[in-house]
Amino acid sequence: MSLQHEDAGYLSRLEDQIRQLRDVAAQHGLDVEDEVRLLEDKAARLREESYHNLSAVERVQMARHPKRPFTLDYIDRAFTDFVELHGDRSFRNDDAIVCGWARIEGRSVMVMGHQKGRDMKENLRRNFGMPHPEGYRKSLRLMQQAEKFGHPIITLIDTPGAYPGLGAEERGQAEAIARNLREMARLRVPVIAVVIGEGGSGGALALGVADRVLMLENSVYSVISPEGCAAILWKTAGAKDKAAEALKLTATDLAALNVIDDIVPEPMGGAHTDWDATAGALRVALLRHLAELDAVSPDERRQQRWRKFEAMGEWVEA
Repeated sequence: MSLQHEDAGYLSRLEDQIRQLRDVAAQHGLDVEDEVRLLEDKAARLREESYHNLSAVERVQMARHPKRPFTLDYIDRAFTDFVELHGDRSFRNDDAIVCGWARIEGRSVMVMGHQKGRDMKENLRRNFGMPHPEGYRKSLRLMQQAEKFGHPIITLIDTPGAYPGLGAEERGQAEAIARNLREMARLRVPVIAVVIGEGGSGGALALGVADRVLMLENSVYSVISPEGCAAILWKTAGAKDKAAEALKLTATDLAALNVIDDIVPEPMGGAHTDWDATAGALRVALLRHLAELDAVSPDERRQQRWRKFEAMGEWVEA
């Protein structure tokens, strides 16, 4: 977590004072627990205040934290009995998207999401969480399977964007994304999408046309990265702070704009500090929204989904 410069400096000095007090106490046999407790309480308040007032670009840094839990980490903790399914039945399997049947509170659901790697070898296998078109075709195939058997779909979004390479374009990247958007809008089963890290461009939206769209507290969701936006509008990636603010990509911003439906809280310091607690909060949110969607008929649910996305944005006719 990145703190504002003044806060970071003050916090660093407080931590130094605590260490020095403990060292002196140990050397001379002094009891300084009351003084240390006061300083530790002050440091904890400062950390909490700084954490809840992160800038947009600091939220981006949190969303990209290398120790942040990924899709398979949430599947391991929030679901049971996961069985991964592979392949688009056309070209190959894409490891940048994982899909399969799982259970939540004993209920069968189809869960899928972008998957990044923890090291270089795994990132090469997962393509840094950037899917090829066959990844989106695999996800659509399994959404249709869930539709056939009448089970809910849960998607976990965490990608910088769809892979823009030549091979992906030759195999129909744009068409695969567009088909997912159309077919997800038509689904009659409940669909919940959760942005768990980076939600980048059409690569994220291809899993994001849902009845309910949730975001973890420190995730981001936007049409382009702050660096890309800054390079286009200000001709320098150095303007990423300004771009991040302008893009309105944080969970708080998007909730205010009615782009998302709910924010899932993270532990103090971010999801990477406590995977189990974050997965627990996500599980509670998923069960609540599933229960609410179950109370609506399939036809009305689909109509609500259409109206939800049609209502986004404002325009003026001249």
